[in-house]
Amino acid sequence: MMRSGTSEEQLLEHQQQQELELIRIAKLRELEKQKQKFSERKFKGKNIREHSIFYTTVTLVFFSVSAGASILFLVPLYVDPALSTLAGDFIERPTLCVTTRREDLTGLLNCSWSSCREGCTSDVFKCTHIFVQFVELIDENVNFTFPYNATIQELANFTTELEKATTESVLQVNIKGCGYPPTVKCSVFTETYGFEGAAFPCYYSKKNKTVVMTSYNRDTQLNTIIHFFIVPFIITVISSIGICIIHCNCQCKKERPKYRRPR
Repeated sequence: MMRSGTSEEQLLEHQQQQELELIRIAKLRELEKQKQKFSERKFKGKNIREHSIFYTTVTLVFFSVSAGASILFLVPLYVDPALSTLAGDFIERPTLCVTTRREDLTGLLNCSWSSCREGCTSDVFKCTHIFVQFVELIDENVNFTFPYNATIQELANFTTELEKATTESVLQVNIKGCGYPPTVKCSVFTETYGFEGAAFPCYYSKKNKTVVMTSYNRDTQLNTIIHFFIVPFIITVISSIGICIIHCNCQCKKERPKYRRPR
């Protein structure tokens, strides 16, 4: 009887140990699953963050490079002429010009300038010089109506507030005397203004009255500077700052006070 009771107790104890072992294994498996789920969530969140940083960086770099390249391309073509035009201080209300003569020249020495040429970087071997006389406005607020059939002498007595220019001036398609199609077409320009006696509205520079243009609008020049320089410049700066914030530690760190050990 004693042996039978001892065997039953040992068997019961063995079963209890097995049950405890199974419970421990089940808990370990549950903990492993929870750990795996947590790792997957963490990896997924990290993966999304890395993807967002990557695509944001690519976008900012694209805008920064594009805007910077556009500045290098647009400044000499549009911004520099616009600044030079504003610096010339042209009259804002048109006066009247009459073409006095035209010269068609060849050779580099004779073609240091041209009234109109297509392309601003290449050397010019053929050029056209158009000279005009204009009616100088004493008062720019005078409303002036253009009698296109009148001569420059008749216009001199048109009103006491108008005065004939005493010297010839150079007619240019713009402040640089050059441009690119379709904005500048020298064949049309020369055909329209390049014959003697042609009368047309024009704008002369207050600082240099020997320079005359056929069109001028101050607001257009300002818009050119804003659209072709200021806007790309702002985009470049903002994109560069964004890249710095994402990839550089731009936060200010507080310096920890240094404590000296007492001797």
